[in-house]
Parts: sequence; C-alpha cells; structure tokens
Amino acid sequence: MSFLARVRQRLFRKDPAADRRSKARRPPSHHEKAVQREIDEVRRQRRQRFRILACIDGSDESLETVRLAARLGKPDECDIILLYVRPLEHGLASGGLQVRVARQNMLEWGIEQPGIRDLRQGLEILKAEGIAYEDWKFTIAHTDVWGDPLGDNKVEYRNETTGKSIVLKLKTAPDAASGILDQYELGPYNLMILGEPSRWRNEFSSFFFTTGVVQKVAMLAPCSVLVTRKAGQSKSGFFICTDGTARSTEAVKRAAVLAHSSGAPITIFAVAPSLKSRAAAREAVDNARAILKGMQIKVARTKIAVGEPGEQIMRHGAGHQIIVVSDEGRTRWQRIFKGSTAYEVVRGAKTSVLDVR
Repeated sequence: MSFLARVRQRLFRKDPAADRRSKARRPPSHHEKAVQREIDEVRRQRRQRFRILACIDGSDESLETVRLAARLGKPDECDIILLYVRPLEHGLASGGLQVRVARQNMLEWGIEQPGIRDLRQGLEILKAEGIAYEDWKFTIAHTDVWGDPLGDNKVEYRNETTGKSIVLKLKTAPDAASGILDQYELGPYNLMILGEPSRWRNEFSSFFFTTGVVQKVAMLAPCSVLVTRKAGQSKSGFFICTDGTARSTEAVKRAAVLAHSSGAPITIFAVAPSLKSRAAAREAVDNARAILKGMQIKVARTKIAVGEPGEQIMRHGAGHQIIVVSDEGRTRWQRIFKGSTAYEVVRGAKTSVLDVR
C-alpha cells in the first residue's frame, strides 16, 4: 500500500466504536412501527390538502396575515393554522403563575397570556371573515418541551363533514424564526404568511449580521411565502409576473388558482429588459393567458413594460393587493452574490408580495 493510500485510509477510516453501536442498534418494535405508520398516514392526508400557516406576533401587520389566510383559505379543501411562537419560559415569567394552573388555563383559553390573547383575536378575525367554526369538533393537545414547563399547546376545530380544520398553535422555541421553520417540518405547508418587518437588510448585510424573523423565514422557507403589508388592505387583485420560463409558468398557475378561489381579478405582467425583447415579453404574457383560459380562469388584464425587472414590477404592481413573483431557484449564496429579482420585490414593494416556490 502506498504512503498516500495509508494516509487516506487513516484519515477516513471508520470509527470502530460507531460500527459496534450501529451493529448493536435494535430494530424498531411493533409499537414504534405502528406509531411511524400513523405519522406517515397523517402526513399523507395533509399533502392532499392546501395548508396555510399564518404567523402572528400581536402586531397589526401580523393580524393582516390572518385576514388574508381566511380569504385565500376559504375553500373546504384548505386548512388554516395560526401560529404564535413564544420564547422559553416567557409565559411563566410574565404571568407569575404556577405551572399546573397556567397550563390548565391555557388549554381553556381563559387567561390573558402572551400569545393566547393574539390567537383568540385571530380566531375572531376568521369568524368575521365568514369561517363559522363554533359547531365544529373541538380538541386540545399538549406536547412537553424540554426546558419549558408549559410546552407546546394547540386547539383544533375540525369540520367532520368537509374535513376543513382551523388550528391555533402556541409554540415554544429559542427564537421565533426557528420556531416557524421548525413548524414547517411538522406540517408540511403549502404557504406561509407573515407580516412585513419594520426593517430589511440586504442579502450581503444579512450574511454578516443578525436578520429579523420575517427576513430569515422568507430567505430559508422551503414553501411559498406571502409577506403582507397594511397598504395592501385597501387594494384588490393579483398582479402575477411571468418571464416565460417553466418555473415562472408553474408559479402563474398556482397563484391564479389562489386568486380564482378568493374571487380576486388577475393581471398578467412581464418585463422586457430592452425594446428588442418586447416581443418575447408579449409572448410570455399571451402564453400565460392561454394556459389559464385552459384552466377556465379568467384574466382581467395583461401588461408588459420595458426596463429593469424588479423596479418595473414594484412600480406597476403597487396598485394591487398582491404582487406574485416566482422564486428563481437560486441558493442563498447565489442570491448574495448575484441578487434575486423575487427577493428584491419581496423586500422593496409597497404592497403585499407572494414569492411562489
């Protein structure tokens, strides 16, 4: 054996103790297999539904997420989960209550603790938007969390006829962004909705400095993300952008279904980087309209513009309730050094923006 071969073998040799542990690992018991099958079945059923995760923190912007969740998730095949993430021990420190009493009252929704008040307010908003949950089946659940006596708690209202459910989730996590991203893994979800943060960092700065909750989730979430703004409340319509690519076309179809189910008018928009490419932009818009016509979804208007894409999208889409852009499939490193039109619009628009992934 050569010298280099001996060095490579030494550096990458397996850990004998790890091998012994692996061999000693016992196979799952019948009970564990049954639990895993039950979990797999729950996730399979969830994948057949459209699940919206609306994240709230008590701010006015976050309550707008609940209103949009109600309007987009009105069909029976949609579930809505309202999520409030609180830091470890926050409930006890602020309330000064005994653990047992605090947990009991939390499940009964009878005290004014951080998060509970906001979830109750969110539930009232859903009711005001026409989701009548009072006669649905009612269940509560608790999960122990290491280091926090109150743990995770949720209340679920389920319509046993249609299968539609409303979930109020009070979750414990070291920080809000980690809690939201962790909740996705328990889902999965098709759409996350968050309120606009007070401040955005650009991609390069966010790599070196701490980012806010919404910016971190918008950057890392594996599903589509809708960032809501108060300015969008007084506007109407989906402003759906396309560049003619397969990824963009798929985003057009998915956003158009959401707009159609909520009764919002649709505008299809494309940007030509130069006058020479106007024909390509027009072709992209016409193709999108034809595809939606085949899906029996009406397009109210089409429009093209010439110029820098991000700037033109924000300018022409400002008068609509929601601007829709498609994620370009770039990694975080690519966004840092090459930029991203979708992320530029999410950060800089004056109305709500849906980034379809």
